[in-house]
Amino acid sequence: MKHNFLTIVILLSGLGMLQAQSERSLVRHGNKLYQEGDFSGAEVNYSKATDLNPQSEKATFNLGNARYQQKNYEGAREQFEKTAAMSRNPKIESQAWYNAGNSLMSQEKYAESIENYKKALRLNPSDDDARYNLEYARWKLKQQQEQQKQDQQNQKNDQKDQKEQKDQKQDQQDKQQDQQNQQQQQQQQNHQEQQNDRNQQSAQQPQQISKEEAERMLQALSAEEKKTLQKLNEQKVKAASAVKSEKDW
Repeated sequence: MKHNFLTIVILLSGLGMLQAQSERSLVRHGNKLYQEGDFSGAEVNYSKATDLNPQSEKATFNLGNARYQQKNYEGAREQFEKTAAMSRNPKIESQAWYNAGNSLMSQEKYAESIENYKKALRLNPSDDDARYNLEYARWKLKQQQEQQKQDQQNQKNDQKDQKEQKDQKQDQQDKQQDQQNQQQQQQQQNHQEQQNDRNQQSAQQPQQISKEEAERMLQALSAEEKKTLQKLNEQKVKAASAVKSEKDW
């Protein structure tokens, strides 16, 4: 991108002699500081001159130059466009639109800078610098649009990847939860089966008795058998006594 800043020399008129001399002095001093590289000091003097005469094309234009050199591109653009709006000189107006285009270019506002370069060329079709910068701005705008498109696609892909990762993580968590649930169910089932087995074994096994209880049961059984045998013997004796002898004829 080419830069072409011109310090405009415009005769001041329509002002009181004192005001004109003061404004001219401020602009002249600002020019001196500008040439020395003191752009901040130059800006102060140009700004004071515009306060005295807001219609001063020279002070306004040079104020834009001073701000541009300090990388205050938006502030510079305002002054250049103000100069273009107030000027009745096509050459000065063309240069103002050109510098305004450069200010926008430095802010990567390529679409707006293109419009300003076009305005400069309409006023001065032979301005090769404006024509070069116009094509350069068009090329940069195309690159910017392609980059924005690529950034949007990358963002879309990133969002898709994040969603897939989130879904995958959720699926993994769901699987782990299912496994835990299955393990708990299996443990509960195993526990229930073991409990059922223990209950079934208890029902099948005979009741265990102590040795003392067994001896008492045997003694009781022997005593009962003895009583039974005694009764049988007594019954036999009675039967024998009751038999009558046969009669003799």
